[in-house]
Formats: sequence, C-alpha cells, structure tokens
Amino acid sequence: MNIFSFGVEFSSELDCRTHFKEERDKIGVVCKCGNTTHYWIKSIWSYECKVCRSRISLSSGTIMQNSNLSFLIWYQTMFMMSATKKGFSSKEIQKQLGLKRYEPVWAMVNKLRKAMGNRDDRYTLEGMIEMDEGYFTVESSEVEQEKGIRGRGAVGKQNVAVMAESTPLEDMETGKKSRQVRYFKAKVLEDHKAEGINEMIKKSIEETSIVFTDKSTSYVDIADFVELHITEKSGKETTEETLKWVHIFISNAKRNFLGNYHKIKRKYLQLYLNEFVYKLNRRYFGDKIFDRLVIASITGL
Repeated sequence: MNIFSFGVEFSSELDCRTHFKEERDKIGVVCKCGNTTHYWIKSIWSYECKVCRSRISLSSGTIMQNSNLSFLIWYQTMFMMSATKKGFSSKEIQKQLGLKRYEPVWAMVNKLRKAMGNRDDRYTLEGMIEMDEGYFTVESSEVEQEKGIRGRGAVGKQNVAVMAESTPLEDMETGKKSRQVRYFKAKVLEDHKAEGINEMIKKSIEETSIVFTDKSTSYVDIADFVELHITEKSGKETTEETLKWVHIFISNAKRNFLGNYHKIKRKYLQLYLNEFVYKLNRRYFGDKIFDRLVIASITGL
C-alpha cells in the first residue's frame, strides 16, 4: 500500500473505525464475564454483552484504549511506521501529522512498539540458531555518569542478546555452504549473568534447536535447555561464518538507530528493538505489514 492508496482507503475517521471494527470482529471480543457474543450499538461505537449487558467500547482492550487521539491519527501513524524499513522518530511523526503536542505522539508510538514486541513474543525460534551479544549506544543518566561503570554494560552502552534462526544451504554446483536467515529476536539484558541468559533461552528458543555461540562464560548452561549447544572461539571466521547473521543484524540495527533517533534512553531501547525486529521478520510481507500492525494493535496488550 502506497501513500496514495492509503489516503483513498482511509480518508476519514469513519473509514478507520469501520476497518478497525471489521478486524476486531474477526479476532473476537471477549467480555469480562467470559462471554464472546455481543450486540453492536453503532450510535456509541460499542459492543454490548448478550449475557451481562456490559458495554465495551471499540478501543477497549486494545492499545488504543484511554487514548484521546483519533482512529485516523492512529492509522496514519501505523502506516508511517510500516511503510519504510528505516522508520520514523516520534518527533518526525508529530511533524508529519501536524500535531501540536509531542507527548501523546510519543506515547502512541511506544504503545505500537510494545505491541510489536508482544506479537513477536508469541513465537519461538527453532532449528539452527545463531546467538551473540551486541553493545548499543544509549543515553546515560547522571547517576551512571557519576559512577563511571566500566566493562560490559559500560556508561553509554547496553548489551543486547541477538538470536537468528538460520538454515544451512549448499550450492549444488560449487559445493559452497552458506546460511539463509529466517527470523530474529533481540532482547535487552539486565545483567551479564548466566541466569538471565537461561531464562531468555527458555522463552525464545525451542528445546529441539541447535544453538551456536562464542565461548562466553554467560552461555555455560545453554546446553541444558536445547538439543545441542556448539561453541566457537571469537574471531573473524566466527563472525563471518558461524555467527554471520547476528552480526549483520547488530550492524544494521546500530546504523538504523544512529540515523533515525536522537539519544535513545536505556529503559526504552527494547521498544526500538521491537520495531526493528518486527519489520525485519516481516520483510517479505510487502503491503500486508500494515494490516498485520492493525491486528497487533488489537491483540498487543
């Protein structure tokens, strides 16, 4: 969907509300009493439970609930966030939409980023998995600057675990082996302890998988949670072959953040990663990525 077709299909608040209701009806509305059948009251854009008579607004239970922004603004924002690989900062979205206040736009964009992350958290990686850590530049607080933290997780840096689901391929003519990447995950790590890595592995990777990492001491227990854990000493060959795709991801993500955003705070880094991973995992969806984001906005709480 390009900007012209979007403008034709979603030119008004009514267009956006109608489309949002159609998508929500496909997913289903569940009342607090557990009932799933409702009447639709168009005059107030609300559902009424057939059992307990409770009313549920169109936005209730979605990331749009309690928002004072119109459905049209939400749809325009979702289109902008899904239309390009690079993405837009909240400040740029505010400018493009002609809105006076920055705070509601910032909150809306981060709700969408959270919904993207929640959607991807529903899925786990499987097969052959590359895993490594990258260190992303973040804005340091005054406390961090005063402490002058050194080493891994130093001031102005945040370590992120990156996982890539890759499939080995072999050229039938040359016999040269390579890997084709499918899906990614990226998680901000609170510390550098094995316990944190272990919990992330259990939530992100299927037990039947084969995981490739370097020889970091944080990865000593990974074999307990997967079929096989293969380690290799860090080096140029490891970066270019065994852990190729995670390092491509880290490089591209850093370049994307540096070019589009100004001073990402440590506590919000995961949200930016959510958006980058969400769009990367759906890189072949084309125009459908907007439709998927609408669905994520309904189910992403």
